[in-house]
Amino acid sequence: MTHSISVLYIYAADLWSVQQTSAHHLTSYCLSFAVSTHEPTMSTYISELQVSLNAAEELKLKKRGFNIIDGNLNEGTGGNYIRLWYKHGSVPITKVQVSFNNNMADGLNNAGYTPIKKDLNAGAWGDYLYLWYSQGSGEFDTPIVDISVTTDAANEAEKFAFGWERVACDLNRDATGNLIHLWLKREKKTYICDVTATDSYGSDMDLFEKGYIRVDEDTNRGAGGAYVFIWFRQTTDPEKALKEIQVSINADQHLEFQQQKYKQVSVDLNQGTGGNQVFLWYKKRSNPLKAIGLLLNKDVVKDDQEAGISVIPKNLNVGNNGCVENLYVNQ
Repeated sequence: MTHSISVLYIYAADLWSVQQTSAHHLTSYCLSFAVSTHEPTMSTYISELQVSLNAAEELKLKKRGFNIIDGNLNEGTGGNYIRLWYKHGSVPITKVQVSFNNNMADGLNNAGYTPIKKDLNAGAWGDYLYLWYSQGSGEFDTPIVDISVTTDAANEAEKFAFGWERVACDLNRDATGNLIHLWLKREKKTYICDVTATDSYGSDMDLFEKGYIRVDEDTNRGAGGAYVFIWFRQTTDPEKALKEIQVSINADQHLEFQQQKYKQVSVDLNQGTGGNQVFLWYKKRSNPLKAIGLLLNKDVVKDDQEAGISVIPKNLNVGNNGCVENLYVNQ
């Protein structure tokens, strides 16, 4: 199921998506539109997040004025029934990140992110997962006005079609349950304006402070080697946006993109695995990029493509025994 909160905001680019939805979804969409068509105000910003691990914690959060988001963040694992909660306020949350190891957490902590100290895999086998958020106000910070959860991968295409931004990490990471993702809706449409990658943690704090968002999934997932992460920054100005991203997985492709005047991200996305060298390339050309992320579930690729997502058909783990991972972009 797809679970969402509060107000729905329609952007012009979403109108095509509305035409493609079923009559049932269109009716629901129009009802939401009729209820609220106003611009976001300070009271509609998402300003605080919390997590409950049991019924007693749920009761405490209700008493503190938090609102619950439907959906179990541990769906399918047999672990605790975990719920996400939010408050509206005048100081917006602008970034949401996930950590699944201590080194990831260190960079977030040093950059001043607020941790939610509740393990999202509590009671289940899997990584220790924690949510973090920032209330930045810089050039690369755009307020979050709505937040949603999907507990079934089949519902992701609809979220992409309506302009939601997916938080990369599966909240059941390594717990063998359903694929659980957090989704964000921002006050204004955003575009990717910068992209980079890291194969160590030493620059994490600096990148967070400069406004970068980490794609919280390792491009070497299951392959050993270094933890490699892709990072990006967002802008509300389409004129500053990147227009195209590509992936090269062999020397011939490296040369091809060089000759086509693409700019290379220097970090090998396969660093330390013994597999092919894999590089990210980008340029400014035609349509601005709105989102970038990783897909590990082959079953949803077709639906996501039909929703307007471009999946680059090159496995980032080519040449090793890791998970099949594909980069996706949304234009």
